[in-house]
Amino acid sequence: MVAPLSCASANNHDFSLFFESFEKLTEIAECLEINLEGTYLTLDSAFDNRFSRSEILSCKMVPVIKPNLRGLKSETRRNERLAEFEEVEEIYKQRFNVEKFFAWEDSYRKLVIRYEKLQCTFTGFRYLAFSMINFRNVFN
Repeated sequence: MVAPLSCASANNHDFSLFFESFEKLTEIAECLEINLEGTYLTLDSAFDNRFSRSEILSCKMVPVIKPNLRGLKSETRRNERLAEFEEVEEIYKQRFNVEKFFAWEDSYRKLVIRYEKLQCTFTGFRYLAFSMINFRNVFN
């Protein structure tokens, strides 16, 4: 399969980076002797296309991609995609927790842009932010 070309520009859509990133993921898993077969790969609807699905399925992984219904004109195809997604929808809902965590982390300016030169200082600020996030959630 021929992958779309990715550009080095900062204003790229995430999908242009998919093939290179997915290839690196499989290489790292192979080096670490991790079997990806049967694992879930959760992506948003921007990755709902036959190229990314076929890449994921070729590695025997399970794609958990929210259907992008705008591109589907056939009502039967639309219903098929929604039925496929219903099987893995609970897994997709867990993605929200990860996204929510990143949003909480980004609420701390010190973590959005890394100003610290030392890794230990940056890690300390992250631990402080995580403690504040947990403290806030426990007492709300």
